[in-house]
Amino acid sequence: MPTNKNAVTRYYILDRLLANRYHNYSSKELCQLVNERLKELKTSEELEKKEAPVSLRTIQDDLHYLEYEGPFLAEIEHYQIDVPSQKNPNKTVKKTCHRYADPSFSIFKKEMTEDERYLLSEALSLLGQFDGLPNLEGLDALRKSLNVKTDRQIITFTKNPLENSNLLGDLFTAITQQQVVELHYHRFDTPNEERTVALHPYLLKEYNRRWYLIAAAEESGKLLNFALDRIDKVVPLKSHVYVPYDGDLNERFEDIVGVTLNEDKDLQTIVFWVSNRSKDYVATKPIHESQRNIRGERDAELREKYPTLCEGRFFSIDCIENYELIRELTSFGKDLIVLSPQSIVEQVQQRIIEMYNEYSAVFKRCNI
Repeated sequence: MPTNKNAVTRYYILDRLLANRYHNYSSKELCQLVNERLKELKTSEELEKKEAPVSLRTIQDDLHYLEYEGPFLAEIEHYQIDVPSQKNPNKTVKKTCHRYADPSFSIFKKEMTEDERYLLSEALSLLGQFDGLPNLEGLDALRKSLNVKTDRQIITFTKNPLENSNLLGDLFTAITQQQVVELHYHRFDTPNEERTVALHPYLLKEYNRRWYLIAAAEESGKLLNFALDRIDKVVPLKSHVYVPYDGDLNERFEDIVGVTLNEDKDLQTIVFWVSNRSKDYVATKPIHESQRNIRGERDAELREKYPTLCEGRFFSIDCIENYELIRELTSFGKDLIVLSPQSIVEQVQQRIIEMYNEYSAVFKRCNI
């Protein structure tokens, strides 16, 4: 049995990697991942010591010990898959991989306590009542094994039904398991033209009753978003190396409305007026999280500058301009008037003018 101090920690890391059914790990990849996880677990003092990384031979010895010598006698599969050759991408080579024969096996498995069983049952009961969440693999079996009943719905979501009901679950799995995927999708303007792109998926985001996938293109690294109702198929690319997003992706969405990220645009303070009829609606359902109610001297200044706006309420938000923001500001019609900055005012005005011209043209052609 290996005796160095990292042995048990290595077993713990290997135990999780060998149970993973979403990646095909070679000995070399297992060695790399073990070293990465060990580094994450070390304190700053330990990192300063700069100890030698775990060698490939050590990992191979660990696998042999888990399978044959230790008390675990883990049944480990050693299998081969075809992967593109690094020297010649048009050819394939054999890659030897390792995993548990039974993905539910663990050398650290222990029985669930009654408290843990109760908490998990309650969580599954709640999850089962959310209309519109993906049918994650194994959820129903786990619910049945714990005898969780969800006869009465207490919480529901308004949802946009997807033709491919498993798509949300497939993408959820790809993100949690850090899998590169090949996306097959179409655009609304060319529904019969299928397109493909290799992506590193990072986030599923719901906006305005539609789900979106936020991912980085493997070729360029550029962040893209795809509406799920335009995605036809998701194919895992198990031989591709996943590159995690560097930072907190949710922070990228803090300054926008919706999902469109315009990286060339700057943050702006947008001031607008809302009528008496809609002010309470806007106050309780903000257009953006940064929304503030303008009061005091600033309110008096705006009422003096815009004397026709004698009622209602003034608000401000700090946002980066995008399509969804303009659409949201325009959606209130005459009950919301944007006052600044001028660039946003002009875009809202232009959208209203185009709407008016379109209405006029339609009814003029119909002689109405």
